[in-house]
Amino acid sequence: MTVLVTGGAGYIGSHVVWDLVDRGEKVVVLDDLTTGFAEAVPPGVKLVKGDVGDGALVRSIIADHGVDAVAHFAAKVVVPDSVADPLGYYLANTVKSRALIEAAVKSAVERFIFSSTAAVYGSPAQERVTETTPPEPVSPYGRSKLMTEWMLQDAARATGLRYVILRYFNVAGADPLGRTGQSTPRATHLVKVACEAALGRRSSLEIYGTDFPTPDGSCLRDYIHVADLARAHLLALDHLAAGGANLTLNCGYGRGYSVLEVVDAVKRISGADFPVRFAARRPGDPARVIATGERVRAELGWTPRFGDLDSIVSHALAWERRIGPAARLARAQAGGGA
Repeated sequence: MTVLVTGGAGYIGSHVVWDLVDRGEKVVVLDDLTTGFAEAVPPGVKLVKGDVGDGALVRSIIADHGVDAVAHFAAKVVVPDSVADPLGYYLANTVKSRALIEAAVKSAVERFIFSSTAAVYGSPAQERVTETTPPEPVSPYGRSKLMTEWMLQDAARATGLRYVILRYFNVAGADPLGRTGQSTPRATHLVKVACEAALGRRSSLEIYGTDFPTPDGSCLRDYIHVADLARAHLLALDHLAAGGANLTLNCGYGRGYSVLEVVDAVKRISGADFPVRFAARRPGDPARVIATGERVRAELGWTPRFGDLDSIVSHALAWERRIGPAARLARAQAGGGA
């Protein structure tokens, strides 16, 4: 199997690329390197610097490398930024995804894995969301991803394209072998930001909102280890390779942790008591989003290996220590993050 991985120099994409290489698959990465790094791509993997919305480029990559499947990660992902710049998010996440899907269809690529998000659910009324929970996104980010889901579904009805859509919950942690992790200089993900604060790379940590309708007033999220999520993508590719049906699956553990619980875990595991400041809610943040997670287990045979908060935090801390301030500065000067 030859897999084209868009955004494969980024955080989640690079983990999937490493896993594909580990099992002997051929991989081609397409990334514009605005938020990814070339060094996140495994040695020997072809990296094409370019725009996922460039249909002619995508078609040439598919033809030149005999691509059998596309795994699409390239996207803008910061919810508050999507509220401030909705058109930029619709361009990056929807318009360019349409161009990619069209290139795949015109090139007769039949397998497509799409990196979607729990943000399509918005602020669900129920305690845990299933794949049948009606999508009601509250941010342009969530809407931009849902639109791409619709395009994939419609394209599949009209062509030979088959897909698996994976709706991620809160992704955190790093490769247990220390090969890649989240390195974005201006990261907003809670676990990473808290780890940076624990290591003295931030003067304090801001918590946005303490008046949510949750047990401790802070947001509840279902955190999933990036290594477990990466494995779900490989299982999804195997599912399609075996002729499996189109699927839309939640990727989460079915266990919610509050912002305050995550902060306490980082302090406990790191041994650092960093300052915490409280701020108003951010636009587009729902109070709680927690998966059920049964269907991805049943359909793909997915079994998490790191399904606990301590593992997630421990691996995230190890990655932060590994990259260090000097490496972070070099990456920031180069532009982007992994």
